[in-house]
Amino acid sequence: MEESVLLEEIKKLLDTKQYTRLRQKLSEMIEADIAALLGDLEKNDQLKLFRILPKDMAADVFSYTDVDIQHYIITSLSERDAGSIIDNLMADDAVDMLEEMPANIVKRLLASASAETRRDINNLLRYPEDSAGSIMTVEFVDLKENLTVEQSIERIRNVGVDSETINICYVLDTRRKLVGTVALRYLLLSQPDEIIGEIMNENVISINTMMDQEEVARQFKKYDFTAMPVVDNENRLVGIITVDDIVDIMEQEATEDIEKMAAIVPTDKSYMRTGVWETWKKRIPWLLLLMISATFTGGIISSFEDALQASVILTAFIPMLMDTGGNAGGQASVTIIRGLSLEEIEFRDIFKVIWKEVRVAAMCGLTLGIANFVKLMLWDRVGFSVACVVCMTLVAVVIIAKFVGCTLPMFAKKMGFDPAVMASPFITTIVDAISLLIYFNIAATVLGL
Repeated sequence: MEESVLLEEIKKLLDTKQYTRLRQKLSEMIEADIAALLGDLEKNDQLKLFRILPKDMAADVFSYTDVDIQHYIITSLSERDAGSIIDNLMADDAVDMLEEMPANIVKRLLASASAETRRDINNLLRYPEDSAGSIMTVEFVDLKENLTVEQSIERIRNVGVDSETINICYVLDTRRKLVGTVALRYLLLSQPDEIIGEIMNENVISINTMMDQEEVARQFKKYDFTAMPVVDNENRLVGIITVDDIVDIMEQEATEDIEKMAAIVPTDKSYMRTGVWETWKKRIPWLLLLMISATFTGGIISSFEDALQASVILTAFIPMLMDTGGNAGGQASVTIIRGLSLEEIEFRDIFKVIWKEVRVAAMCGLTLGIANFVKLMLWDRVGFSVACVVCMTLVAVVIIAKFVGCTLPMFAKKMGFDPAVMASPFITTIVDAISLLIYFNIAATVLGL
């Protein structure tokens, strides 16, 4: 059924108060689809629909909804119902929600949750933001190495329903140190009296609680896992991270890089949830910096004022040269930043990168120069000397721009900065100034200004 048709049917059932039929309809749907429907309803209807949900679905649907809808629903419920939702959420999902809430609401929600839930949430909140510890979940299946297969399966039946995943079980020794893993399918295929310690996989790859979430995502990509254990400095198992968390991290990191590349201070809020004042604060710092740095361009033009008066036609080509240089530098910087983010490029590759970019730049510059020369001579009908100045500058600007565009992000990464900062706006400002210096010096040499 198409989403629009389904939405109209849901609205009709709500308007006609056919709640029993609506409840039956919702029970047949997937939780993520219900959450998507909530976003298309009016505020009052969102709350009505959520209250009608079967209790065993409510928490799952809640975890899929947007933060602003979560905020509205959880603050509209009674303390008892809100506490029930918190208790039935996975600990990491509960933490993500609470981090977006005002302190007074967080205090009320935690007070209505169970003691076990409060403990799990507080444990996760004590880890630094964007660390593995802050995004892990504490709902997992752990087994003792001296258990039999039969005992292990019985334990999975008892605790698996509240676990994030049961596909992989984690084997601990008496001190809760991670010593191995065992897949559920191996348990099902093994003899009931076999000992876990004898059939487990001892080659365990784990993540430290303090590892940055971006590095965690790289580990998942490297090993192609759907879940990885998180251990403390003493190798004690404290949680797991699943691939659904990694998808969120990748989206968050990509958004952050895009914002930095557009000269915007990153924010963890969506566009519609960010107010005008906050948006202004995120954008104005870089705009001020780039405006101030762009004054050097004006200074260069002023210093060659006599040359421009002697050959006014040169002024007409300044925007084209600056734009072409900025675009060329932007192409190189985006490619290198992406390569650094994916760890396809490292700082030791800098000379290989420069050599490649210089050759590409020479080819691009010559192509642009020849095409522009033909245009200048046949269409614009400028003098041969002026055409030569413009085209020679164009070739030089493209080469310099690509050199700057490929090296600055690599040096930024080497110095511990995010290479995304060295993206198009910043590089364009630098290349603009260099382009003018090259242009006027070539003009002065060729035209004798």
